[in-house]
Amino acid sequence: MNLPNKLTLLRVILVPFFVFFMLTDFMPYSKAIALVIFIAASVTDAFDGHIARSRNLVTTFGKFLDPLADKVLVISALVCLTELGLVGAVPVIIIIAREFMVSGLRLVTANEGVVVAAGIWGKLKTAFSLVAIVVIIFGMCLGIEDGTAAAAVLNMVDRTLIWIATILTVISGGVYLKGYWKYIDASK
Repeated sequence: MNLPNKLTLLRVILVPFFVFFMLTDFMPYSKAIALVIFIAASVTDAFDGHIARSRNLVTTFGKFLDPLADKVLVISALVCLTELGLVGAVPVIIIIAREFMVSGLRLVTANEGVVVAAGIWGKLKTAFSLVAIVVIIFGMCLGIEDGTAAAAVLNMVDRTLIWIATILTVISGGVYLKGYWKYIDASK
């Protein structure tokens, strides 16, 4: 297994640890530990693709696991944030629905021998989602008391970021659908 694939696999392995620290107060600073784990997992996303392309180490396994690892990381974080009451269910449902749609599209096109590569909108969606999640968890780590002006501002920033991520998610899903519609056109 090459280095990019190991980094992608590491991202998947880090997810249960992230979830554990996000959803428990197992030890002091559990949320800060979760934040560090999430950032580390997010950084592997940047490095694995760069290393694979620059060293000509792109593999079928990597093409399969990399987008799946991204989805598992982002969806796990969003579900944790929803559980903690920091993110509303509606944007999370929209984001998860788009992820299922794109994964299904990849399965359909794979039967035709076509690989649905990550486009700029998909990459932008992923990057912005990761940043939004980091900002939300960081804000939680600050321990700002509810009912204060600072908490209100932080809440507004968090909601704005997650809705921007949701809008980018919808746009990228639409771009994928438009680009690969001929593979799912029901009239054929």
